[in-house]
Amino acid sequence: MEWGDYYQWGEGRALRPLLARALELAPTPGTAVDLGSGSGRETLELLERGWRVVAVDSEPEAARRLESKVPAGLRECLEVRTAAFQDIQALPQADLVHSAFALPFCPPDAFDQLWNLTTCCLRPHGLIAVDLFGDRDSWASEDNNLTFHSRDDVDQLLASLDTIEVVEEENDGPAFSGPKHWHVFHVFARRND
Repeated sequence: MEWGDYYQWGEGRALRPLLARALELAPTPGTAVDLGSGSGRETLELLERGWRVVAVDSEPEAARRLESKVPAGLRECLEVRTAAFQDIQALPQADLVHSAFALPFCPPDAFDQLWNLTTCCLRPHGLIAVDLFGDRDSWASEDNNLTFHSRDDVDQLLASLDTIEVVEEENDGPAFSGPKHWHVFHVFARRND
């Protein structure tokens, strides 16, 4: 996949519902981590709502695009990190961890480490809002080094958190690469201590 083309394709899109729901559940600004910040749409929304944001993406072009869009008055509230998910060693303490359609791009052999980092970085009562690909997603049958989960897997991931809601969605629809069968879990949970 050419990520630059993907970012261009997504320019001007609406805010992802995952972040819109997360902001309903965590309306008071704090520190947010945006994993797989991509085109920067959700990072910019967080900044405009008063959040401090650490935006992480593996693509240097994502960082350049995001930094070029941030108004001067908000730049001090943004930290941009360029790192592949499997290379992340630490994340800052956060009130919100957000990742829309990005965590599945972590290779399966590194996913547990990444998940542990995301849940451990949450402050008490911090919110995690992430999309996970389900095992019936059409990409699950391809040799693509992505991570997919069953509903039982998702429940196990959330065992140490207070689950707010898990919305399972399955349908045929468009993707940047063309039509596909989507199977996605939209996950919202809080650290319970």
